[in-house]
Amino acid sequence: MGAGHDTVAGELARRLREHGHRAAVVDVLRLLPYGLGGGLRGSYQASVRHFPWAYGGLYHAFLRRGTGRRPSGVPLARLAGGRLTRLVDRTGADLVVPVFHLAAQLTGHLRSTGLLRVPSAVLLIDFSVHRQWLHPGNDRYLCLTDDAARAVREDIATPAETTGPVVAPEFSAPAQGAQQWSRRFARHGAGRPPVLLSAGAWGAGSRLAATAAVLAGRGFLPVVLCGRNDRLRSRLPEHPGVLTLGWVADMPGLMHAARALVDNAAGQTAVQALAAGLPVVGYRPLPGHGADGVRRMAALGLSDLAADEAGLLDALERLTAPGPDRERRVAHGRALFRDDVVARMARLLETTGS
Repeated sequence: MGAGHDTVAGELARRLREHGHRAAVVDVLRLLPYGLGGGLRGSYQASVRHFPWAYGGLYHAFLRRGTGRRPSGVPLARLAGGRLTRLVDRTGADLVVPVFHLAAQLTGHLRSTGLLRVPSAVLLIDFSVHRQWLHPGNDRYLCLTDDAARAVREDIATPAETTGPVVAPEFSAPAQGAQQWSRRFARHGAGRPPVLLSAGAWGAGSRLAATAAVLAGRGFLPVVLCGRNDRLRSRLPEHPGVLTLGWVADMPGLMHAARALVDNAAGQTAVQALAAGLPVVGYRPLPGHGADGVRRMAALGLSDLAADEAGLLDALERLTAPGPDRERRVAHGRALFRDDVVARMARLLETTGS
C-alpha cells in the first residue's frame, strides 16, 4: 500500500532485468474487483494519517503474530485469483514474488489449491513477522533477518531463508548528491549535525513539529521528511533551525549527507539508512506493525529505541558524533546486506524444475 512496497518491487525487477530476465511489477490491489483495492488503500492511508489508533486495533485483531483463531486475509485475496492466474499464463511467468502480505495470502491460496502452477517466493520485507504474511501454500520465504526466517519456519513450517534487504545500490555507494545536500544544510544550520525525521511517503507521524523543536534546541538541524503530504509540510511552523522537505528524489545523497535518522515505522526508509551507513533511532512509532518493527530492529541491535525526549537526545548525541558507538551501529546495519536475492530465486527455480 505504501511506497516502500513499490520501491522494493521496482528494485527487484531492475535486478532481474540486469541478469537477463523479464520482470513485470503488478499491484495486487489493482487485481481486486469492484474498486476494492482503491478503497482499501484510501482507508488505510486515512487511518495511518489521522486515526492511527484505529489501525492499531485492526492490527491487534487481524495481523499480530500469536496463537488463537483470527480472521484470515485469504477470502479477500482470492478475489484477485482469476486475474493473477490469467496474467501468469499470458506472460509465461516462471515465478511469482509477493512483496506485500495480501499478495502472499493470494499466492499461498492459489498454490495450495493447484490454481497457480508456478512457484511463489515471498519476499518478506518487515522486521517483525505478522501473521498475514504467512501462508503454508507458498514455496519459499526470503527474509530480512535470521530472526524473521526462524519465525516463518516456526509458524507455518515453510522453507525460509535470509537474503537481507533489497535496496538500490546507490545507497551503499558514494552518493554524488551528498555535497549539494551538505551545502543546503550549511545554509540552514551551519555546524549543526543534520538529523532526518521520517514520516514515510504518506507523511504520517506523531508530534513531528515538537520533536523538531526539541532537536533544534539541542543544537541539531532537524530535516523533516513530509513525503507527499503537502498539508503536513504546510502545517509545520517555519523555524530558522528546521528544514522541511516534501518528496525527495535523491534519497541516497540526502542520507549520505545526514548524521542520523529518526524513524517511526521500520520500513524501507530505515533499511535504506542502514545501507547508507546512517544510524537509526526509533521514536514515537506508528501503532501496529510499525511499532512492532521498530522494537524488533532495536532488539536485533540494528537501531536505538528512544522512549522519551531525553532518550532521543542521548541516542543522537552518541550516534551523530564520531566514535565507537556510531561505528558499531553502522557496521551492524551494513552486515544485514549479505546475499543476492536473485541468485536465491534462480536456485528455487532449479529445485522446482520450472
